[in-house]
Amino acid sequence: MKVRIYISLKSGVLDPQGKATENALHALGFDGVRNVRQGKFIELELNQTEPEKALGQAENMCQKLLANTVIENYKVELA
Repeated sequence: MKVRIYISLKSGVLDPQGKATENALHALGFDGVRNVRQGKFIELELNQTEPEKALGQAENMCQKLLANTVIENYKVELA
């Protein structure tokens, strides 16, 4: 079963990578861009046939390794 995980910085946490991207877009002439925030996208294939168990495993992975829950939010969904 395929699972998708979206990880983003919590609001209020500085995002230097997003700011650098915003500045680069402005330098390329994309002046209408503001408040760029960057995150991570992870897609996993799990050997699980039950959707709720797959989601539970992915949640556990996020809590233990994939997301820094102090500064990041994450969302898990079935693909």
